[in-house]
Amino acid sequence: MRLLAYSFLIAFALGEKLVIDTVDSAVAQQLAKFKAYVNYQGATDAELAPSATNATHKAAPKKKIGAVTTPYWYETITHQGKAAFNTNTTYAVFRNVMTYGAKGDGVTDDTAAIQLAISDGNRCAPGSSCPSSTTYPAVVYFPAGTYIISSSLIDYYNTQLLGNPNSVPTLKATRSFTGFGVIDGDQYTSAGTLGFQANNIFYRQVRNFIIDITSIPATSPATGIHWPTGQATSLQNIVFNMSMNSGTKHQGLFVEAGSGGFMNDLIFYGGLNGAVFGNQQFTARNLTFYNAITAINQIWNWSWTYKSITVVNCSVGLDMTNGNANPETVSSVTLLDSSFTNTTVAIKTNRQQGLTKAPNANSLAVENVLLTNVSVAVQLGTTKATILNGSIPTAYLGLPSQGFAGFGSGNLYNPAGPFLYTSPFQTYARPPSLISASGNYYERSKPQYSNLSVSQFSSVKAGGAVGDGVTDDTYAVQTVINTAAAASNVVFFDAGTYKVNRTIFIPAGSKIVGESYSVIMSSGTFFSASTATAAVPVVQVGNAGDTGIVEWSDMIVSTQGPQPGAILIQWNLVSTAASPSGMWDVHTRIGGFSGSNLQKATCAQTSGTAVTSSAGIKSACVTAFMNMWITSGAAGLYMENVWLWTADHDIDDTGLAQLTLYTGRGLLIQSTTGPIWLYFSHPSFPSS
Repeated sequence: MRLLAYSFLIAFALGEKLVIDTVDSAVAQQLAKFKAYVNYQGATDAELAPSATNATHKAAPKKKIGAVTTPYWYETITHQGKAAFNTNTTYAVFRNVMTYGAKGDGVTDDTAAIQLAISDGNRCAPGSSCPSSTTYPAVVYFPAGTYIISSSLIDYYNTQLLGNPNSVPTLKATRSFTGFGVIDGDQYTSAGTLGFQANNIFYRQVRNFIIDITSIPATSPATGIHWPTGQATSLQNIVFNMSMNSGTKHQGLFVEAGSGGFMNDLIFYGGLNGAVFGNQQFTARNLTFYNAITAINQIWNWSWTYKSITVVNCSVGLDMTNGNANPETVSSVTLLDSSFTNTTVAIKTNRQQGLTKAPNANSLAVENVLLTNVSVAVQLGTTKATILNGSIPTAYLGLPSQGFAGFGSGNLYNPAGPFLYTSPFQTYARPPSLISASGNYYERSKPQYSNLSVSQFSSVKAGGAVGDGVTDDTYAVQTVINTAAAASNVVFFDAGTYKVNRTIFIPAGSKIVGESYSVIMSSGTFFSASTATAAVPVVQVGNAGDTGIVEWSDMIVSTQGPQPGAILIQWNLVSTAASPSGMWDVHTRIGGFSGSNLQKATCAQTSGTAVTSSAGIKSACVTAFMNMWITSGAAGLYMENVWLWTADHDIDDTGLAQLTLYTGRGLLIQSTTGPIWLYFSHPSFPSS
C-alpha cells in the first residue's frame, strides 16, 4: 500500500494543554520584534507625503481573474442554513456584504459595512466573554468588486470569509489605513493578549481574495492578513499585493501563534517579508513569491512542511535563522517539490555544530528542489558562510528520478547516533502511484465548482431535511444524496446539524459540499454496540468493491451522547491513482460542543483518577468506536486538512472546561493497494 503523509504524526498532543510556556515565550519574543506591525496606527506624515516610485525588482506576472460579470453558484443559491443550537431562531448564517451596505465600487469606504456583516447577531468576538463557539457560525460572502478598507476587518470565531472565485474581489487598503492586517484573524486586546487563544481557534476559512496594500506608503509596517490559528482552518486562493519600492516594510501574511493549520494557493508580490510564519505545526502548499526581500521568514515552529513553493526574484527564499536568535526558535522544516529562481540565497539556517543549542533546532530536510540562477543554496546565517553552493544556471536538490541527492541538516539517528548531520543525502525512490507526471507528489486543491450553475446543485433542505439537530434527517439526507448522484448533481448541505439514526451511504459519483461546516451527527441505539464486529459507520463511502470517485468538502461528522459502536467515517471506495477521490476540510468532532451531550456537565475532566477496569469508565462518555476507517479494499483517496478530533475541552464553555472522553480509535488505514495521500490530516485525542 502506497501512502503519503505530511504533518501526520505530530498532532496527537495538540489539545493537552491550552497554555504552553515555551510557546508563549517564543510568541512574546516575536511580538517584541514585530511590534511596529502589531501596533500599526497608520503611516506617518512624512510617509504620506508624495514621493516618486522607486521599484527595485523586475515585473512579475499578475494572476488573471475573471470578468466582474462572471457568476458563482453560491451567491445565487437559496440560503436557508441555520445554526442548529443557537437559541435565536432568526440568526442568519449566510451574510452578503452588499446586503449590509458595502458597495465594492473602489471608491466607497466599505469597512463599517463589512464589519457589520461579520459581527451581526451577537456573535463571538475576540476579547469578549466568548472564548469560542459553535453556535454562532457565519459565512460572509463578497461579490465581485473592489472594497475600500480603512482599518482592520476584525474576524470573529467560526467565520468563513468567502469571495467569488470567478471574479475575485479585492480588499484594498487606503493610504491612511490603520490596524494589524487588512484582515485581522485574532485581534490583540488592550492588555496585549490575543482575543482568542491561538491554539483554540478552530473552524474558519478565508478564500478567494486579492489583498492590496500598495496604497500604503512602502516604508510603513503594514500587513495583509494577521492569522494566528489552530486546526480545521484554511487560507486558499489569495493574492497579496505589496510595495516593491526600495525600503519596503510591507508583509503579506503574519502568523505568530497557534496549534496547526493549512494554507494553499497563495501568491505574494513584493514586500520586505512575503510571509512571516510561526506556529506549532503547519502545512503550506503551492505558495508563490515574486520580488520580496525575504519570501518566507520562519520565526518559530515545532514542525512545518512546505510543498510546491515557488520563489522568484527574491533576495532570500526561506530564512530559518530568526535573526540569529539565541536560543533558536525554529525547529523542523521540510521542503518538497519546490523551486528558487533568480534568488541570491535559497535557504538561511543556523544549523551547525557549536552554534545549535537544541537537538531539533533548525532541522531541515530538502527534497526535489530546483535551483535556477541561485547564488547560494544553503547559507549559515551567523557568518554568511556557504553551507551548500547554489547553481548558475540550474541544479536540483534531490530529484529522485534523476538520482540527485537531497539535503538534510539535523540530528541523524541510527544505532551509533544520534549525531549531527549537515550534508546532501540520497533520497528514496518515489512510488509511481503517488506522483504526478512531473515527478512531484500528487496534489489537488479543494474544488469550488466555480464552473457549475446553481441548477446543478441539490440542497438537502430543499429535499426535506431540517438540520435542527433534533429531527431525524436520515431518510431526507439519504434521498437527496441518492438522487443527486443519479443526476450528476452536487449535494449542497445547507448550514445546520443533521441528526441521523442510521448510516448515511455515499455512492460512487457523489460530490458533496457543506456550508459553514455542516454537521452530520449520529444519535440513537443503532450506534450503541461496543464490539468490533457490531460497530457501524455514521457515514459510509461506497460498498466493498465499489469503484468510482467521490468528492467531499467543508463538513463535520459528529456523535451525540454515548455512541460506542460508531465509526464516524468508513471509506470503502476504490478509485484510481490517476483519478483519486478526495476529502477537503472534512473533520470529525467528538464531544465538546453544544448539542453533543458530551460537555462539561456530563464528561468533566477526571485527571488524576486511576482507571483500573472498565468499571471506572463513565459509560455516558464512551463516545465512539473509531474516527475513520479506510478499509483493506479501499484505494485512491486524497485527504487534505482533515482533522479527526476527540475534544479535550468544551469549546462552548466560557471556561473552556477540560473533558474526559473515551474514543476507541483514531484513523485506521488498512488499504492493501493504495494510494492514499494525507496532507495535514491527522487524529487528535485528549489526555487526562
